[in-house]
Amino acid sequence: MPKVLLYSRQPLSKRPLQQWLDDTADSVVLLTTHKAVAGAKDVLDAHFPAHRLVDDYYAWSTELAAEEAARAHGAELVASTSEDDVLRAARLRERLGLPGQGTASATAYRDKAVMKALLRDAGLTVPSFAPVDSPLDLLDFLEAEDGPVVVKPRSGAGAEGVSVLRSPADLEAFLARQKSSEVPFLAGQWMAEGFVHGDFFHVDGIMRDGRVVHCWPSQYNSGVAEHLQGQTQLSSVLLAADDERTAGLRGLAEDVVAALPAAPLPLAFHLEAWLGADGRPVVCEIASRAGGGLIADTYERAFGVHLAKEGLRAQCGSALTLARQPAAPEAPTGWILFPPGHGRFSPPAEPCPVPGVDLTVDLEPGTECTGLEYAAQSAAGALVTGDSPQEIRKRLTLLTEWWNLHTSWL
Repeated sequence: MPKVLLYSRQPLSKRPLQQWLDDTADSVVLLTTHKAVAGAKDVLDAHFPAHRLVDDYYAWSTELAAEEAARAHGAELVASTSEDDVLRAARLRERLGLPGQGTASATAYRDKAVMKALLRDAGLTVPSFAPVDSPLDLLDFLEAEDGPVVVKPRSGAGAEGVSVLRSPADLEAFLARQKSSEVPFLAGQWMAEGFVHGDFFHVDGIMRDGRVVHCWPSQYNSGVAEHLQGQTQLSSVLLAADDERTAGLRGLAEDVVAALPAAPLPLAFHLEAWLGADGRPVVCEIASRAGGGLIADTYERAFGVHLAKEGLRAQCGSALTLARQPAAPEAPTGWILFPPGHGRFSPPAEPCPVPGVDLTVDLEPGTECTGLEYAAQSAAGALVTGDSPQEIRKRLTLLTEWWNLHTSWL
């Protein structure tokens, strides 16, 4: 494996990079935080002796530390494990003259205003949208729209910071968040778009050099922003091969990837889109990383490839383990995340009786919670298999009823 500078803020206890990558001790220079390696000193010493620990992962000084480490160890590739690092990794590649996703591609996959402009110019359907650099820009857009308006960070992820403005009170509440917002109310940070009505889907897979290598669509039970704001469970189910929507959504993924600046080496991607009553897809957004929650685990159950692992290994120079489009999932599969509630967590005392459910409780009994804080946060999650997508949806309903009945937050 080539020498790799790897950005990662993920805890080694949750993302075992030493198991995912080959020859780590000789090949990987890990840039991470003290918190991410807490309790894993033996792993750090054995697998990542050439590491750099930083106190503030998002500080500008971290990018200087990354470049110094890359130059000192002769890095031949730069890789990252989180969407937050996509653009900084691309910029470092260009400074060092290394292959991989460059800044034009990284910006198109991170900045939703740039992304939607490129897709619109390529003839793909996107919501009406406009950058919001001042409150007057937002007022102009609200006056031009006939319906609700969504305001979101241009480089956000996981629906964080997203607001749906349906009334003057919603607008006032959004503007009042300025002092507490993690995303500054500054030019270049925000955008507005028209609200889209329709069923919500995601398409996940691997792309390379502007083409989709393989992918498969799934249907969400709701929008991610609605999940976060409503504090409800989030789930999705892989579509069947003979579902008439499957080919259309896979074709949409191919068109979207072809329309954006290409990354020459393989990357995972996560596309979200709506299908309205007329069946035409409307692109929400696409990211050049694996989907969150249990999406990568579900894909592994269905196709034998864990997208987060596969995408990272590809960034580090390893060959793809799956380089063709599967005809169908090996087994119909879905997933669900149950959000934390308000109070002290008491999980179900008995195992889940619903067949086909592989449930993992993510919180210790007695944990004090204050509700859902980010989209992928969960009190528990489950992979669900069955004979068909319809059976999986029935099992998800039964699982949800059982979970709500036997879980308490006191």
